[in-house]
Amino acid sequence: MKNTLIKSFNKYLFLLFASFLLVVQLNAQTDSTTEKVEEVVEAPSLIAPSLELIIVQKGDRSIDCKVKMQAKVKGTFYKLPLLKVSINLVTPTETKQLGFAITDRNGKVTFNVKGDLVVPDAEGKVTLKALYAGSKQTDPAEAEVSFKRGLLVITPVVVDSTYSVQAKLIDISTGVETPVPEAAIGLFVKRTFNPLKIGEGTTDANGEISIEVPKQLPGDANKNITLIVKLDENELYGNLEASVIKAWGTSVSDANVRAPRALWSSRPPLWMIITFSLLMTIVWGHYIVIIYELIRLRKEEPHTAIIS
Repeated sequence: MKNTLIKSFNKYLFLLFASFLLVVQLNAQTDSTTEKVEEVVEAPSLIAPSLELIIVQKGDRSIDCKVKMQAKVKGTFYKLPLLKVSINLVTPTETKQLGFAITDRNGKVTFNVKGDLVVPDAEGKVTLKALYAGSKQTDPAEAEVSFKRGLLVITPVVVDSTYSVQAKLIDISTGVETPVPEAAIGLFVKRTFNPLKIGEGTTDANGEISIEVPKQLPGDANKNITLIVKLDENELYGNLEASVIKAWGTSVSDANVRAPRALWSSRPPLWMIITFSLLMTIVWGHYIVIIYELIRLRKEEPHTAIIS
């Protein structure tokens, strides 16, 4: 009787322990299915482009609006091509669109505004705004520049076979031409990539300056050179420039002529070619002779018979 009770008690403990394990396992499975971490999907961030606007007032009273667009992504600047940028005239009462342009592969574009389309405000200033409306991948961007209307007049002068350029800086913001004194003017000549500075000076009380042009400047086949006078980054007028083409240079043909044999040319002199060829022949000739002698000695070695 006692043994039967012990067996029944052990069986009851076993069933109780098994039931406990089953409940724990079911609870663990329930927790694993219910406690799922929801993945948070963040919306992709838009590219924030930077828009740069530079204004250049030309000698024909028009205005060049030079736009540059780029974006910084992970510490690297990328050019933004094929983007539509509008040029707007900002007045106290409205913002008027003057036109639009598309950036090139370098993210740059130049839009020319006719002088009669811009009217200065009561203070004699003009405000132009470049605006990019944005897209699904990029944020909007804009840049605004305010400046007074000015004009640079360039006049070529020849005195006793000496070439010079006379420039005059005028304020035209009020409708009356007023000379601008004490302004730094630079003289440049147009080159293939960037203009080359060849002189500079400061305007006098009449807003005028005379700068001598060096002789023997390389020109085209007809001796023509493009001379440019500039006022750069002025606080009131921004950037101004005017240009003129004169036959004051030396003739440089653009025809594809074979370069002469010279040390500075891509065609070296014949004596250099001959000397180099002789030296290389002597140096490599030693190696050829050594290799030939090694092969000959190898062939002349006596063949000893191995007797086992």
